[in-house]
Amino acid sequence: MRLGLLKSVPEATVWCGPLARAAKINIHNAQPEDLMNMQHCNLLCLPENYQMKYYFYHGLSWPQLSYLTKDEDGKIVDYVLAKMEEDPDYVPHEHITSLAVKCSHQHLSLAQKLMDQASRAVMENFCSKYVSLDIMKNNRVALHLYSNTLNFQHCLSTCLSHIYPVNECLPWSYLTVSRMASHFQLSMTFHIKLL
Repeated sequence: MRLGLLKSVPEATVWCGPLARAAKINIHNAQPEDLMNMQHCNLLCLPENYQMKYYFYHGLSWPQLSYLTKDEDGKIVDYVLAKMEEDPDYVPHEHITSLAVKCSHQHLSLAQKLMDQASRAVMENFCSKYVSLDIMKNNRVALHLYSNTLNFQHCLSTCLSHIYPVNECLPWSYLTVSRMASHFQLSMTFHIKLL
């Protein structure tokens, strides 16, 4: 029995600098009515795209794990789409399906704040042991974010050739999440081995 399954996570408020027109941006849990605009943000920002039914699958199955921010006009500027790994043979963990930030709002630490919210939510709601994600080795921005800012730990695994071309695949990347005394903190270890 999972207690606290629907426990809500408080919203975070971020004050953005001049690149975002000095706007106050609120990070909040994605709602069903946000899913189409999340897909649109994905299409603008990322080479890997998903059908609308995949967004609905995430939104209906794990509504407390996906977050987004909107600008003062109510337009989505970034999002994180997350789910629990469903394979019963794996240790319970969150998988980040997609993280996107529009160019106009990059370099404001929004991706880091979204990841922190998603990590906090999965620990509180599902007692996840870690967070996993897949990145393409030619995506230098993502490599920098996950290795230098979020301190991901790279682990050897098989290439996801059914999703990415073999020459662009990076091994699975894992982020270990641990609870600190007063807040959630991400682990500080990093190892990389490219295929």
